[in-house]
Amino acid sequence: MQTATPAPRWGRVFFPIWIGQALSLLGSQIAQFGLVWWLTITTGSGTVLAGATLVAILPGVVFGPVAGALVDRWDRKRVMMVADAVSAVAAALLALLFWSGAVQLWQIYTIMFVRSVAGTFHFPAMQASTSLMVPHEQLARVSGLNQMLQGAMNIAAPPLGALLLAVLPLPGLLAIDVVTALLAIVPMAFVAIPRPPRAESAAPTSVLQEVRAGFEYVRAWPGLLVVLVMSMVINFLIAPAFALLPLLVTRHFGGGALQLATMEASWWLGILLGGLVLSAWGGFRSRIRTALLALIAMGFATLVPGFAPPWLFWGAVSGLLIAGAFNSLCNGPLFAMLQSVVAPDMQGRVFTLIGSAGSLMMPLGLAVAGPLSDVFGPQIWFAVGGVACVLMGIYGLFSPAVMGIERHGETLAAETAPVT
Repeated sequence: MQTATPAPRWGRVFFPIWIGQALSLLGSQIAQFGLVWWLTITTGSGTVLAGATLVAILPGVVFGPVAGALVDRWDRKRVMMVADAVSAVAAALLALLFWSGAVQLWQIYTIMFVRSVAGTFHFPAMQASTSLMVPHEQLARVSGLNQMLQGAMNIAAPPLGALLLAVLPLPGLLAIDVVTALLAIVPMAFVAIPRPPRAESAAPTSVLQEVRAGFEYVRAWPGLLVVLVMSMVINFLIAPAFALLPLLVTRHFGGGALQLATMEASWWLGILLGGLVLSAWGGFRSRIRTALLALIAMGFATLVPGFAPPWLFWGAVSGLLIAGAFNSLCNGPLFAMLQSVVAPDMQGRVFTLIGSAGSLMMPLGLAVAGPLSDVFGPQIWFAVGGVACVLMGIYGLFSPAVMGIERHGETLAAETAPVT
């Protein structure tokens, strides 16, 4: 439960930061598109592209828990500003390497790794700060805006990146990323972001002790632990399913690049529409009920491409559109709930723990999904993932620990509130 009350005119503080971060995200995704395209046409190697993906994932898995502990200890405003500045400097350095014509693959990997480390600190700092800037009753709508932004960026960034590549060299795209990162830093320099209250009696602890405290915090909260496990299972099953989309299009539906782009766009359009609905509606009074019902609906929609016959391509497209919409209606309330019930001085650790566990499951899922799809076809993973989402959602609705997670959080906050 929130222990710091946002100012009545909270939007004047939050939305300039949010807009700056949105611009920075757009610049980063445009630059990322340009880098991936350059690696594709220069090397033509799947191993190189897989290596780039691994470099982007590893920092979150390896450094996430420590980053979360540091975010809870440090000034979160400074963490976000430094993370944005590091990303800007890294993009500028890479642009210079491309201009000089001396760029090498290991340099690209190194800079991508550095940017990913910066993101590992930035994401929990922003999520944990949001709960202290936004009123409790508006968190679900803000989460809806974030989901809508994610969908819009993934729809707009690839064609915009392709258009800019036609008129600018790759260093130009990286320069855009530098400028948008600076636009994210400027608003934060002029606003005050609240810091979470800490108990006056709390004794000084080491970073490792705080990391351990984060694990213990989640382990001792049955409902939160179940949510963490659900997140891991979803990332293990659903992420590989979408990685297999090219095979689903070519092997099962007999399509090509246009059909692949259509299916991917339908997913992100669904996420955008779901985020729009959530930002206007806000979800049910019980955020966990909203998330679980949406998870069940997303599971059923994911079954459509899993069982669609080869002649029902547009049915599969519709299924992905609906699944994307309910993905927003699941993730948005879930993040809002966590921001509401997790103690403010623990949110950095909790968010990074969930993110690290989910990121770890993605490569493991891909390692299993690849061989299975070669034997049973790419549809099998959509079917398995859809069934798992339905079953987990139903289990959550009938689990007292999960359904009582918000009440437990309010009780815990009251018991551990710092003395004033």
